[in-house]
Amino acid sequence: MTRGNGCKPARGGAELRAHALRRRRHGAAALAVLRAVALRAAGPRGARRCRPRAGRGFVPGAGARHVLPRLRALPGERVPVRRAAAAHLRRARHVGQILGNVTEFQRVVTVLREGLDFDIDVNASVFETNIRVVGGLLSAHLLSKKAGVEVEVGWPCSGPLLRMAEEAARKLLPAFQTPTGMPYGTVNLLHGVNPGETPVTCTAGIGTFIVEFATLSHLTGDPVFEDVARKALKALWKNRSDIGLVGNHIDVVTAKWVAQDAGIGAGVDSYFEYLVKGAILLQDKELMSMFLEYNKAIKNYTKFDDWYLWVQMYKGTVSMPVFQSLEAYWPGLQSLIGDVDNAMRTFLNYYTVWKQFGGLPEFYNIPQGYTVDKREGYPLRPELIESAMYLYRATRDPILLELGRDAVESIEKISKVDCGFATIKDLRDHRLDNRMESFFLAETVKYLYLLFDPDNFIHNDGSDFDVVITPYGECILNAGGYIFNTEAHPIDPAALHCCRKRKEEQWEVEDLMREFYSLQKNKKFPLKQTSDCGEGECAKDPTGASLGGKKRNSKKSSHSLLSCPSQSFNSKLAVLGQVFLDNT
Repeated sequence: MTRGNGCKPARGGAELRAHALRRRRHGAAALAVLRAVALRAAGPRGARRCRPRAGRGFVPGAGARHVLPRLRALPGERVPVRRAAAAHLRRARHVGQILGNVTEFQRVVTVLREGLDFDIDVNASVFETNIRVVGGLLSAHLLSKKAGVEVEVGWPCSGPLLRMAEEAARKLLPAFQTPTGMPYGTVNLLHGVNPGETPVTCTAGIGTFIVEFATLSHLTGDPVFEDVARKALKALWKNRSDIGLVGNHIDVVTAKWVAQDAGIGAGVDSYFEYLVKGAILLQDKELMSMFLEYNKAIKNYTKFDDWYLWVQMYKGTVSMPVFQSLEAYWPGLQSLIGDVDNAMRTFLNYYTVWKQFGGLPEFYNIPQGYTVDKREGYPLRPELIESAMYLYRATRDPILLELGRDAVESIEKISKVDCGFATIKDLRDHRLDNRMESFFLAETVKYLYLLFDPDNFIHNDGSDFDVVITPYGECILNAGGYIFNTEAHPIDPAALHCCRKRKEEQWEVEDLMREFYSLQKNKKFPLKQTSDCGEGECAKDPTGASLGGKKRNSKKSSHSLLSCPSQSFNSKLAVLGQVFLDNT
C-alpha cells in the first residue's frame, strides 16, 4: 500500500527528477540484461548449444567453463540430464510469463501436460516437492489463462495443472501421519514413508505448507491439505520454548528438539515466512498473532545492532555469531507487516556484505567481518534481491535500485559462462563451480526483473481485474496482491474465493456449464469502491453496472482503493505485498 508524506520529508522537484532519471537508467540496463539472462539460460538455442557438453555429466571442479543445469532432486542420486531439465522447467516456468514471454510459458505448460508422472518408486523431499512442484503447478494453473493457454470449462476450479498439483500433494500426505501431525522429511512417491525413515525434520520442513496446501484445498474443495498444514504449524507453536523460540530440528514422533539453535536462517526461515504469508493469503488472525509473538522473542534474544544471531532456544545465549545468506529474506518479510524502518536498517547491513564481496557468502562471521571457512560460496541466491524488491515497493528508496544494479553487474561479470550462469565457488577470488542452481531462474532473475519493472502485472494495485465464470458463480481474478511462495511462485489470493459453493443456493454444475459455453470470453469491469463483502458476494459489480462493458479505469472513484482506514483485520486488503496491522 502507498504511504503518506508523513513517513519522510517530501522530495523537491530537482531531487524527484534526478531519482526518476536514475531509476530509468538502472531499469533499462537491468531489464535488457535480464532478458538476455533468461533467454541464455532457458532458451531452446542455449539448450542445443549445451546439450553435447551436458551429456558428459557433472564433474566437480572441472576446468571447462560451461554449466550443466543439474539438480540433486532426490537424496543421494545423480540426476539424469532429462530429469534435471524437467526440474528446471517446473521451477522456472513462471519467468517467461512475468518477463512477458508468454510463448515460452505456453510451451512449458504443454511439455508438463505430456510428461509428468508421480507414480514412481523414488524417495522425495516432502518440503522440496511441495514448494517446487506443488507450488509451481498451482501458480502455473492460475496464470494459464492470462498467458493465453486454453483452459477447460470450470477453470480455475479445475484444469490439468491443478490435477497434477493435487496428485503430487496426495503423494505427500502419508508423511503427515505421525503422532504429532508434524511430517516426516522424506516420502516414497509409490510406497509412502519408508519403515526406517528418520523422524528428525527441520523446522522449515514442517511449517512450510500452508500457502500451497490451503490454496489447493480452496481450489479443489478438499480440506485435508489445509488441515494437515495447520496441524503441523500448531504443533511447532505448541512446542516452542518458554522464552518463545523454536529450534532447528525436531523429532516428529516424540516432539523433542534435536537441534536447539534458534535463529531466522537455514532450517527455520520459511516457517516464519509462511506464518506471515499464510496470514495475508487467508486473512487469518491466528497465524499473524503467532508470528508477532515469535517476532518479539526474536528481537529480544537474537537481534544485535540490526544483525540477527543464532542463540540457544531455551536460554537465549549466543551460539553462532554468523549471518547466513538465507537470512536475507528477513527485511522483505518485515516489510510485509509494515516494519519498514527496521527492515531497511537490517537490509543495509546485508548490503554492506554484498558490496564487500560482490555477492553474499553462505556464512559471514559478524565480529570478524569476513567469510566463514568452507562457506565462502555464492550460488546466486535470491534472498537479498527479494527483500530489495519488497522494500522498493514500500519505500521507493533509490538505494534499493543500486543493489539491483550491483547484482546484475556482479552476475554478468563474475558468473556468466557459455551455457548459463555458474555458481560462485569462492567469493574471495571469484572461482566458479560447474553448476547452475535452478533457483537462479525461478527466483533470482524473477525478483530482479520485478524490482525494475513497476508496470508488471504482478504489481497491479487492484485498479482493474478480470471476472470469470466458475461452477459457483462469478469470480474476481488478477486484481494484484499476489503472494509468492518460498520458491517465488506467485499465487493469486482472489482465486481462493472462486471455488466454494454458496450454502444458500446449490448451483447445478451441468446447467452452469451450458451457460458457460455460450460466453465468448471473460468479462471485465472496474472496481469503483472497496467493501467488506463476504465470500461469493464480491463477484458482483459494486456499482450495479452491466458487466458487458469494456474494462474501465477506476480513477473516477471517490474512494481511494489504496487507502488504509482503520478497520478489522479480516477486512484489510493486501496490495503490493503489504498488510498493515491495527497499530500502524
